[in-house]
Amino acid sequence: MYQKQIEQLVMLQLIDGEMIALKSELANAPKEIQGLEKKFQDTEAAKEQVREKLNYLTDQLRRLETDLADDSVRLKKSKSKMMMVGNSKEYHAMVREMDSLEKLNRSRDEEKAAFAEELERQAAADQEVTAQADAVRVELDAARAGLAERMTAAEKRLEVLNGQRREACKVLPPPILSRYEFIRSRLANPVIVSVDLGVCSGCNISIPPQAYIELQKGQQILSCPNCQRLIYWQQHIAPAQTEETADAKA
Repeated sequence: MYQKQIEQLVMLQLIDGEMIALKSELANAPKEIQGLEKKFQDTEAAKEQVREKLNYLTDQLRRLETDLADDSVRLKKSKSKMMMVGNSKEYHAMVREMDSLEKLNRSRDEEKAAFAEELERQAAADQEVTAQADAVRVELDAARAGLAERMTAAEKRLEVLNGQRREACKVLPPPILSRYEFIRSRLANPVIVSVDLGVCSGCNISIPPQAYIELQKGQQILSCPNCQRLIYWQQHIAPAQTEETADAKA
């Protein structure tokens, strides 16, 4: 009877352990999506900033090209007028105006070159950030599709485990099951642990020699006096049995 109860408690704990892991996955999986959504939003915002710079630079280049074209026309007109200047005063005034236009055009040419260089850099940045956004979008879409599959699989597995848990609980006497549930509500998994060479594997502290002797007799289910977990002598359940128990619940 004792052996069967210990085996059922170990089985119950294996079921509970898997259920805890599945519930954690169900809780954390949406957070992974949220992280990818935030990353995608950040890359989209970065792309929008680059696009705004590109639009600004393009507008400035167009303005400069228009101004340069207008000044070129003015400069040609001024040169034509010089041929018809009647006195030196007007001639020098025309020369000064042409010098001013030429200096302004040189300044605009330099400004245009600077804008063109920056436009090239921003165009490269746009390609890079667009590629990043596309990659994150692909990752996000895949994660969303995978999330639905993962959550469906986890929920189905939880249904199976809940059924197995109910069956395991039916086999255990109510007082023992109550002790298990009481400890489970107050301590992190595991609830029932093995003892080998007098050391509890739950807290890694030696149990009293007399308690270890009683445990080896296999007559009653005991608790570790240090961590309060249920304990059993390791040799009462062979490793092969615990593996079979794990396989049985899979």
